[in-house]
Amino acid sequence: MAAWYQDLRTDNGPIISARVRLARNVTKYPFRTKLSEESAKDMIAEATAAIKDDHTEWANQIQVIDPATYTENDKRMFLEKHIISPEFIKNDLPKGLLLQNDFNVSIMINEEDHIRIQTISPGDDINASWEMANRIDDLIEESLEFAFDKEYGYLTACPTNVGTGMRASFMIHLPMLEKTGQLKNMLPAISKFGIAVRGLYGEGSESMGGIFQISNQVTLGKSEQDIIQGVQSVAKNLIDKELWLRDKMMDKHRLDIENNIFRSYGILTYGRKATVKEAMDMLSEIRLGYALGILDLPKPYKNIYQIMMEIQPGHLLWVAEETVGKILNETEQDIMRADHLRRNFSRN
Repeated sequence: MAAWYQDLRTDNGPIISARVRLARNVTKYPFRTKLSEESAKDMIAEATAAIKDDHTEWANQIQVIDPATYTENDKRMFLEKHIISPEFIKNDLPKGLLLQNDFNVSIMINEEDHIRIQTISPGDDINASWEMANRIDDLIEESLEFAFDKEYGYLTACPTNVGTGMRASFMIHLPMLEKTGQLKNMLPAISKFGIAVRGLYGEGSESMGGIFQISNQVTLGKSEQDIIQGVQSVAKNLIDKELWLRDKMMDKHRLDIENNIFRSYGILTYGRKATVKEAMDMLSEIRLGYALGILDLPKPYKNIYQIMMEIQPGHLLWVAEETVGKILNETEQDIMRADHLRRNFSRN
């Protein structure tokens, strides 16, 4: 099975991917802030056994990774692939990572909570993500007792996760809403529905290339389906507004829009240097160009979001470390980034 970011569905519409994350804590252990190093190691062993002892074809696809053996570039690349979180990297306790071969499932052990189950699907198929996350949750719970209260639901380290412990999210491309500033104006209304709009890598991160994450803020007092439907509803409203704006802007500024898109295509095809921001902005224009039917030039060899991911600093530094054993400075990264873009866009 291909990784979610290699799937054609990531390019089919504004929604790039759908993710479900479940936060769980094991009853017999204290929360992470009170967890000893020995207990943290025990947690890793027990959670790993709960998955690997399943002996199904799916369980055989799971890799057991010790993050302590990874370099900083490895960790940064995993963060850019949305496999791990910044909180997971910062935690000093022993940590474990269970990772499906196609990167569509990751289970972080000893992140903010004892266990974080994460599933990602290409496009808008959030129900597929939920079904897989729920399956894994049930499997682990056959071996471990999760902290659960009849009144409040699953107990978590952060009060905002108490209840279902679920975060449902879409990664969504909203270039026109961002360019016109209308997305910023919509944020107060969106927050009233218990939905947060964040940057490319979630809380505390900035948007790049017009890409945002939208997710639920509240898990208490709602069922999993309530949460999913709420995120879907807000996503639909954002997409409707985005598509309306695209039509409006094309009517008024078609030449400018076409110029930006074709200039971006030319620079990506022949450029020799590109910063992350420049490249992400141009790739956003390209994605918009294909969506609007403006670009009649050959598509790149990979999905646009996959290219966006592969030109991030962690990916470039990891490739350089693996291939030439060299640490790149910023200028060298910009050159390598442009080389990578040319290989994907060149028609030769």
